[in-house]
Parts: sequence; C-alpha cells; structure tokens
Amino acid sequence: MKNYKRLLQYIRPYLKRLALAIVCIVVAAACNLYLPWIIKDMVDKVLAEKDMVMLYVICVSIVVVFLIRGIFYYGQSYLVSYIGQKVVIDVREVMFRKFQRMPMAYFDKHQTGETMSYITNDVAAIQSALVDQLIEMVTEGSILIGSIAMMIYLDWKLSLLTLVVIPLVGQAMKIFGRKLKRNGTVIQERAADITSLLQESISSIRVVKSFVREDYEIKRFINQNILNFQAAMKNVQLTSLLTPTVEFLAAVSVTFIVGFGGYEVVNGQMTAGALVAFLTYAVNLANPVKRLARVYGNLQRAMAAVDRVFAVIDLPEPISDKEDAKSLPKIQGHVEVKNVTFGYKEGVNALEDVSLDVKPGQMIAFVGPSGAGKSTIANLIPRFYEINGGSISIDGYDIRDVKLDSLREQIGIVPQETMLFSTTVMENIRYGRLDATDEEVIEAAKAANADSFIRELPQGYDTTIGERGLNLSGGQRQRMAIARAILKNPQILILDEATSALDTESEKIVQAALDSLMVGRTSFVIAHRLSTIFNADQIYVIDGGRIKEHGTHEELLQQGGLYSHLYNIQFGGGNVAAEGA
Repeated sequence: MKNYKRLLQYIRPYLKRLALAIVCIVVAAACNLYLPWIIKDMVDKVLAEKDMVMLYVICVSIVVVFLIRGIFYYGQSYLVSYIGQKVVIDVREVMFRKFQRMPMAYFDKHQTGETMSYITNDVAAIQSALVDQLIEMVTEGSILIGSIAMMIYLDWKLSLLTLVVIPLVGQAMKIFGRKLKRNGTVIQERAADITSLLQESISSIRVVKSFVREDYEIKRFINQNILNFQAAMKNVQLTSLLTPTVEFLAAVSVTFIVGFGGYEVVNGQMTAGALVAFLTYAVNLANPVKRLARVYGNLQRAMAAVDRVFAVIDLPEPISDKEDAKSLPKIQGHVEVKNVTFGYKEGVNALEDVSLDVKPGQMIAFVGPSGAGKSTIANLIPRFYEINGGSISIDGYDIRDVKLDSLREQIGIVPQETMLFSTTVMENIRYGRLDATDEEVIEAAKAANADSFIRELPQGYDTTIGERGLNLSGGQRQRMAIARAILKNPQILILDEATSALDTESEKIVQAALDSLMVGRTSFVIAHRLSTIFNADQIYVIDGGRIKEHGTHEELLQQGGLYSHLYNIQFGGGNVAAEGA
C-alpha cells in the first residue's frame, strides 16, 4: 500500500475539506446507528409499557434523523468528489509534465495509445480509488465501529461471541486481495492494449482502407476485446467468491446471536427490544464487512492502476542541462560535427565517425538510401538524442554545455509530415512564436506562399482545421509549417524531406517558400528528390551511417560514385521524367 500512501499525499492541499468530509461521513453514519435504538425503545417502552410520549418522541426523532442524515450525506458526497476530482487533475498534470520531459527515445519504444492509456484509463481508476472506494470505506468503517460499540454496550458477552469471525474475514480479504491486485494489473494492461490498437487503427485509417484491411483490423480488435473480457471475468470471479465467503462467515455470526441471545431473553437476562436492536446492529455489522470486502477488492484493482501511474512518475528524467550550463547566445550558425558516433540501441551504431563543418548561411544536403542515417544527423543537432561519442558545436559552443531551450529556440524544423493542431490557422502558425501579433503571423504566411489559400478558407485565419490538419492538402499543410518556421525566425533550419510527399505542382509552390526561408540561414536539407538540392553548397552522401562522399552537385557527378548512381536512377541520364522514381 506504499503507493496508496503516496497517492494520499496529493490530498494534502485539501486537508480542510477532507476533515469536513469525514465529519459529514461520521455524522451520516451515526444517524444510521441511531435507528436500531429507536426499534429497541419501540419494543421495550411503547409496545411493552404503552408509553405514548415515547411514541411521539420516536416519530419526531425519525424525521429529524433522516433530515440530518440527508444534509450530511450531501456534504460527504460533494466534498469527497471535489477532493477526488482535484487530485485526479493534479496527478494527470504531473503525468503530462512527465511525458513532456521524457526523451525521444522513450516515445520510440512506447506506442502512443499506451501513453494515452496512462492518462485516461489509469487515472480514471485512481479517481475510483479516491472517490467511490474512499467514501464507501469511511462510511462502512464508521458503521462497523459504531455497531461494534453499541453491541458491546448492549451485551458484551454476546458481542465477544459474535466478533470471533472477524479475524477469519480479514484473512479471506487478504488472500483474495493479493489475487485481485495481480488481476487488476492485467486488466489495466489489456485496457492499454485496446487504446493503443484504437489509436493505431484510426490514425492509419487511410492505409487500412487502401489495403482493404477492415476485416483484419476488426479481427485484431476482437482478439484484444476477448483478452480484456477474460481479464475482467477473472476479476468478477474473484469478487464473486469473496462476497459469499464473507456473507457465510457473517451468517455464522448471526446464528450465534440468535441462539445465545434468544437463550438470554428466555432467561430474563436481556430484553426482547435489546435483542432486536443487537441483531439489527449485527446485521449492520455484517453489511459493512461485506461491503468493505467488495471495496477492498475494487481498491486492489485500482491499486494496479496506481502502481502503473507511479511507475511512470518515477521514471528517471534525462538531465537536459548541466549544472553549469549557459544559455546559448544569438548564433551565426556555424555548425561543427566532429567524429560523432551514435546508436539508437546499445551496441548498434546508426552513425560511425561522422564529421562535417558548416559555415554560417550555407545550405547542406544529406542524401543516401533509406535508413542510411540522414535523419539521425538532423535529430542530433537539436539534441533530440544524446551522442555516444564525438561532439557537436554551434559557433564554438558544445551543444551539451548549453541550456537545451536556448539551443532549440534557435533551430527551426520543417518535417516531411506536418503536425497541425485542432485549432485555428492563426494559432497553428503562432505556435512558432507564441507572443507574435496577428500581423506578424500574416506576414509569415505571406512569406510562405500560404496567405492566398488561407484567405479562401471559410473563416480565413480564424478557420478551425481538423485533427492534424487533415482538412487541408499536403502542400497547404507544408506551407503552414514553413510559415510557422518563418515566424520562429531560427538561424539554423532543418528540412526533413519537406517536399517528398507532394505532387509536382505543390512541390514547386512549397519549394519556392523554402528557398525564401533558407536565405541567410544555415540549412540542413534531407533530400529524396535530388532536384531540390542542386544548388546546395555541400552535399553529403550517407550510407551505412558513414559519409561516403561530399562536394557540390557537379563535383559529385564527376566522381561517379553513389551520388552519381542515385542521380542516374532518378533522371535516367538526364531524363527529367524519371524524377521522383
């Protein structure tokens, strides 16, 4: 229960409300405990002694007790729910902050749906643990303690005989609780698998339909659903066994009460009203025990989610900045890569001894086969990954010695697949610089050749685009990404195959915008279409994680190496119609 104690620490800011909620719970529970005493007085005084005054008192008491109970029940429900919701918000924020700080390597290893499941399914289970289960636990616990106290007051000998079964109930709950927690972990994992599959299938719906794989995806979903069903039914099985076990032990206790209590009434050692009240308290005792057994089972299942949440929260965060890291001043854009070695997996290098020297304002192109390491070099410059050997410096500053924010603020990236947000066009472009004015956003859009198509949208710059900008064409999305980069005004620019997915007409428009964007900036272009890099100051040919050739377009053609080979494949010895092959 260590993690449950950690979870309760999130309640500290709301201790005053929690104290008030507990008062409400205890008062509401006390009202329930008063009702058996009313029955005792009804049997012993009103029916046996014909005491009419007591009858009137009992009638008034019932109304008053239920009125008080209703008021305090509302208070307990509202306050505990408020605390639970606030804690869930706080935990969800902590988790989101954690994911935002995790390195790219984490997201390479974990599916998006799995990450989403932590913040949705697992946090929802925490809400259950804090709200529903906590209310019921305190309520039933109060009734349990109060019932025991009243039973001892009425007849201590009968109480001792009745309470013999409680250790047996505790042992049963302990045994079933361990199994329920283990199964709860499986349930949360199955829920995460379903979320991952949904995210993957829906986000790739075009691929699914293009390959006519709807039935295949349905089968995958059905299989995951069956696994989730099996885990859920295992939980039901355990819970269903726990409840009758506790009920049976409670029935044994009631049997003792009826037998021994009836004997005492017959022998005049106990009044009939006291026995009825005692039996009612015993039933009140049995019900809380049974409900607490169910709460305990549900709590153990929720604890599996709590453990998963804290496992994420406890993940070590990479130290992005050294203690003596300094902010990178405004740069000119001189980039030096010296003998860099890097691998995504330990023992497998994606780059081997890569070196290059890029002067401010130069355009550098990376070409080569797929998987050669082109994008890897581009990912290392903004420190999305940490190099294993060598060094990367900008204007003489080793990028490992500067504050990460100050480094990335001066680097702009236009990826192959532009990610836009489900907000307005204006806000999507302003993402490049959050304090930009509307006029600055519009100027950036004009520089990116995007202003004309934006103004043709239903609400112009105030048009809300769909998820990931799917309501726009590929060329339109790219121009918005370029506008975003222009607004950021970085000194170093990384273009990761920014036009490779576009048709010829869109490519020309986007390329014109890119040419404008690269003026005066140090630019790294990862190219698939060689026609986009003919004017590069230096072209680096990457293969197998190494630089095989470098030079200008003309120099590399004269060398007759890998670049010349790639050129001939695309242009067929000058046949431009072959471009893009």
